[in-house]
Amino acid sequence: MSNDKNNLDTSSVEDHGGILTIRGGGAQRDWNGIHYKEGMSRKNVGTTSLSANIATIPPGGVAYAHIHVGFEVILYIIEGKVRHEFGPGLKQVIENEAGDFIYIKPGVPHEVFNMSDTEPVVAFVARSSANEWDEIIPYDRNHPKLIALSSRTKTFARYLRLALRRAFVRMTA
Repeated sequence: MSNDKNNLDTSSVEDHGGILTIRGGGAQRDWNGIHYKEGMSRKNVGTTSLSANIATIPPGGVAYAHIHVGFEVILYIIEGKVRHEFGPGLKQVIENEAGDFIYIKPGVPHEVFNMSDTEPVVAFVARSSANEWDEIIPYDRNHPKLIALSSRTKTFARYLRLALRRAFVRMTA
C-alpha cells in the first residue's frame, strides 16, 4: 500500500482572485488502501475548516479500520457498492451504493470494503477539517479499548498544549 498522502503538486491550483480551481481534480495520491484525487485542503488552497476530494477504492479493496478524531465526514457514492463495518469492535454493518449519502460522526471506528471484485467504488468525500488525514488514527478491531484510550490521550495532549499556550500568552502579556 502506497502512502504518498502528503505529495501535493500546488502548481495545479489556479487562483483567480478569490475562486481557486484544480482542473480534473488534480493528481492521484494513495493512502490507507484508497486512491484519492488531489482535491482541496489547507495544504494546497489554504482552506481553514474543510477539505474535499474524490476517493476510489479499487475492486476488492479495503480502507483499513480507522477513526476520524474531532471532525465529521460526508460521502456521496458516485459508483459502486461499499460495506462499512463500524462501532466498537466493528460489529455493526451497513451497505451503501451509488446515489447514497453517508455521514460519519467524529470518533466512530469504521472499516470500508468495496463489495465488488471487478468494479471500483468512487465517492465524493467532504470533511469538516482542512487537514485531510492529519487527525485520523488506526483502529484495531481486536483491541478497541487500547485504541480508544490512545484517541483520548491524543485529544487530552492537544487540549493540554492549548491550555499551556494560553497560560503562556497571559503570563507574557
